[in-house]
Amino acid sequence: MSAFPDISKIEYEGPDSKNLLAFKHYNPDELVEGKAMKDHLRFASPYWHTMRNPLSDPFGVGTAQMPWDDGTESLENAKHRVGVFFEFLEKIGIDYYCFHDRDVAPEGATLTESNANLDAIAEVLESYQQSTGKKLLWGTACLFTNHRYGQGAATSPELDVFAYAAAQVKKAIEVTHRLGGEGYTFWGGREGYSTLLNTNMKRELDHLAALLHMAVAFKQEIGFDGQFYIEPKPKEPTTHQYDSDSAACLNFLRQYDLMDHFKLNLETNHAELAGHTMQHEMRVAADAGALGSVDANSGTEFIGWDTDEFPTNIYGTTTIMLELMRMGGFTTGGLNFDAKRRRDSFEPVDLFHSHIAGMDTFARGLKIAAAIRADGRIEEFVTDRYSSWDSEMGARVEGGQVSLADLEAYIIGREEPTIRSGRQEVLESIFNQFI
Repeated sequence: MSAFPDISKIEYEGPDSKNLLAFKHYNPDELVEGKAMKDHLRFASPYWHTMRNPLSDPFGVGTAQMPWDDGTESLENAKHRVGVFFEFLEKIGIDYYCFHDRDVAPEGATLTESNANLDAIAEVLESYQQSTGKKLLWGTACLFTNHRYGQGAATSPELDVFAYAAAQVKKAIEVTHRLGGEGYTFWGGREGYSTLLNTNMKRELDHLAALLHMAVAFKQEIGFDGQFYIEPKPKEPTTHQYDSDSAACLNFLRQYDLMDHFKLNLETNHAELAGHTMQHEMRVAADAGALGSVDANSGTEFIGWDTDEFPTNIYGTTTIMLELMRMGGFTTGGLNFDAKRRRDSFEPVDLFHSHIAGMDTFARGLKIAAAIRADGRIEEFVTDRYSSWDSEMGARVEGGQVSLADLEAYIIGREEPTIRSGRQEVLESIFNQFI
């Protein structure tokens, strides 16, 4: 029996369509720079928001209407929920999904029981993947909701909590591998501190690195070839999270000899909370060869909270697509809508409205980014701005072949250096011509 009986498969109808249940810009097979739009964007739906988020807030219970869900944490309800999710993926036309272990399967009284529940749901997920062709973009373990993780998981001051987290990660990687996941994400929701007065930060970071090295070893042991990701976030729920932004994550990976095994899964709302643009976070990661995947959402700039809104800012999606295309596009990653409907958007049909809005906004961003690249004026300006470095001396400096004395000899006797205008307003105007 259909969970969405009044909703047909969402089709592309073009920008002139007034149909609220149709794409205006996302045409999956349309070629952009010689590649299908769906392959550029690689959309994914997050199980935790799409199927499990009740739309509650600190001042009220959830508003979401989910008539297919009986509200229990039973295994049967969890199995039924999977069928609803895949019906949604089919009708919205999204090829990938992501999950936390505890979102898809209920947590049991013991770890053994939890693992058995996860295995049972994995069997159902595997069956639906085979019948629909949908794929797992990445899986992860929920190491932040249960009370045992109140003071951290891998960074907990308690050894037994660390061991429990390690066992949970092991099982989640195993199930992700079983389902053909293209990646696995580590999000340190509780990996941080509220005060340094009670924290041995060096020891906690050492423990986090130890768990990640164990995960790498287990991945190799079972032959899982998916990409490992770390997802930065600066704060909330902790006062300071260790994975605060791209630069902090990269520094951690380099310090603990993990760079060869991890890339970053970047989220727009997290970048905003860190005081950065998403474009900045992506550029930092991409320049280090570590940009892996994207959680596609946005926040409200003047609210210091992770609001996980669907992306509807065309300027923002354009900058994201410019960075992705600059690095050659996704390999194992994709655009995962780590976003929830607004509390007022509580009807089942709003699941479709919200995803349509996000998918159309990214489709516009893709097409605009391609047009900016084809125009070439912005890239040409940047190339010219650094043209002095294309000289013989510039090449020697970049190649590490000169000393301070060499540069002193070079500059003495030359005219006073001049600089040229950065033309910021001109470049922003050119950018806006395409929006």
